[in-house]
Amino acid sequence: MSVAIRTSQNVLLEYEPASIGERILAAMLDYLVIFGWVLLVFGIPARLKITPGTFYSILVLSPVLFYDLLSEWMLNGRSIGKIALGVRVVMLDGSQPGLGAYLIRWVLRIVESVGFLGGIVPIITVAANGKGQRLGDIAAGTTVVKLKPAVSLDDVLFQPLPETYVVQFPDVRLLSDRDMGIVRHILRQGDQLAIQRTADKIKEVTGIQSDLPNWTFLETVVSDYQFITAQ
Repeated sequence: MSVAIRTSQNVLLEYEPASIGERILAAMLDYLVIFGWVLLVFGIPARLKITPGTFYSILVLSPVLFYDLLSEWMLNGRSIGKIALGVRVVMLDGSQPGLGAYLIRWVLRIVESVGFLGGIVPIITVAANGKGQRLGDIAAGTTVVKLKPAVSLDDVLFQPLPETYVVQFPDVRLLSDRDMGIVRHILRQGDQLAIQRTADKIKEVTGIQSDLPNWTFLETVVSDYQFITAQ
């Protein structure tokens, strides 16, 4: 399973879900941050021989309770542990989660942690889900991915175009990102019959007339579309 994200340059990147080990290590680092905070806020009064009151305890422990929610919301799907491991929370379609999605993840994280087997439940869920999702992710429609793309789906076809590039087929404006995804997929496969059918379909839909070989025609269509949509 992978998560596809289209960049502002109209390049489709495929991100790999974070492994169970990476998620566990990120969580352990977050626990160390929380533990350090607790030691700090209670260690200082202890050294000063001051007994913290109830209000103080509630005040300084609130960040512990809301740590996951606030860090993911304010750090664009990351916590300190996730930053260290190079992973991030995203929606399954690759978009950025909203506060509601982070809230659902946070609430269900608390539910998952309740009970003797609380720590095991998320691990089993992530392992069995196939999409790198624990219960909170399933409910929120999110997953955790590695920030470094595992594969660039368009790296074979996408080439930076010069500013002086001349569009040969302006009517490619009639096509959609989905259409371009299909064209790129067909070109990657290299099936000559599929390439011919795709070229014929593009000409039919757009009304483009061309004597270019089918492969060259589709490559030109991709470049023209890339240049036009990038403007």
